[in-house]
Amino acid sequence: MIKAKDIMVKDVISLSPDTEITKAVETLLNNHFNGVPVIDANGLLIGILCQSDLIFQKKEIPFPPIFTILDGIIPLSSSKKLEKELQKMSATKVEHAMVTKPVSVRPDTPISEVASLMVEKHFHTIPVAEGKKLVGIIGKEDILRILMTEKKIDS
Repeated sequence: MIKAKDIMVKDVISLSPDTEITKAVETLLNNHFNGVPVIDANGLLIGILCQSDLIFQKKEIPFPPIFTILDGIIPLSSSKKLEKELQKMSATKVEHAMVTKPVSVRPDTPISEVASLMVEKHFHTIPVAEGKKLVGIIGKEDILRILMTEKKIDS
């Protein structure tokens, strides 16, 4: 059975939380990445920054739905959610745009589970970690390479 450690990229390009957004965009574009793990000074996985997190900056400012009753304003959405969206839209550093607490897999996770996560959660990139220590990364292309290898063997 093929496991994450068998196909993961071990020389991972990562970002730190204080990386400028423009540098993060360059990293994604120059390397043709969909996502990049964010690690702290100790190499611990603290987030992931994806293209969609950066595209979020071009979104229009969301105005929370409200209704009034007896001259009172009642918000229908959380002010914390609005604050988080505004912070993400105006991010200048990776820490403001990244997804915190990213989903990761262990090195011994079967590829079938990795593929299921990608399909069900619409992930393009999944970090591989031992505890919180980043040890690799798997992208959709890594999974596709396995399919190509299997098809060649079957032929």
